[in-house]
Amino acid sequence: MSKGVKSGEAPFWLIALSRIGLLLMLLILWTLAADHVSRNIVPSPLETLEAAVRLWVDGRLPAAIGTSLATYLGGFLLAIAFALPLGIVMGAFGLLGRTIEIYVYALAATPRVAFIPLIILILGLGIEAKLFVVFLGAVMPIIINTYAGVRQADPDLVEMARSVGASRRRIFTAIVLPGAVPYILAGLRIGATIGLINTVVAELYTAVTGLGGLLALYGNTFRMAEYFVIVLTLAAIGVVVTEILRLLELRLTRWSH
Repeated sequence: MSKGVKSGEAPFWLIALSRIGLLLMLLILWTLAADHVSRNIVPSPLETLEAAVRLWVDGRLPAAIGTSLATYLGGFLLAIAFALPLGIVMGAFGLLGRTIEIYVYALAATPRVAFIPLIILILGLGIEAKLFVVFLGAVMPIIINTYAGVRQADPDLVEMARSVGASRRRIFTAIVLPGAVPYILAGLRIGATIGLINTVVAELYTAVTGLGGLLALYGNTFRMAEYFVIVLTLAAIGVVVTEILRLLELRLTRWSH
């Protein structure tokens, strides 16, 4: 086994090569679809690239990306700041966790769109409403996964630590929290994805700005090349954020190998 490659894990070059191959295949299929379907429905990759250059040069795309990122990252960071402590406390104190979890699951099962009229009524159409919509989407997966991670501490390790006289605090910080890291980061990745979706929803339902505003503008006017640019931009943001969290997960869980 080559140095730096874990058992059962594909080497980096193979993963990169497979991703490039898949991307080329998607581009070929996209080109074929554009040749056989009306350009009013599916623009060609070249038309989409030209539209992206136009949107970037005239400043619309950079401004929209900046606006959406501010909303997305602001709401996501607020969700992390609220959800991580709550999930940890729920997991650490079993009675509290079992009391609160039913309400957390009920809220997680409720479509976030149902809250938008109430959010607008209370917070208006400004940035506060958008941040809260993103927060509401991202917070539930982080709470649930953090709670589950803390509750799934390895009982054998905990018992071993107790047998050598480790304090409850030491057990929690040295065993329980490190064991919960994969769960927490999985919750962050899910929350990041839902938060990005809610960013677009917030921009569509409140003041129509950012990438969500451009998505509505070009979709309603059937300017499909520009529409595809916005869709691909949102996909790229999602990929970048989840890849950053994946790399963070690999770094933080290295202790377990």
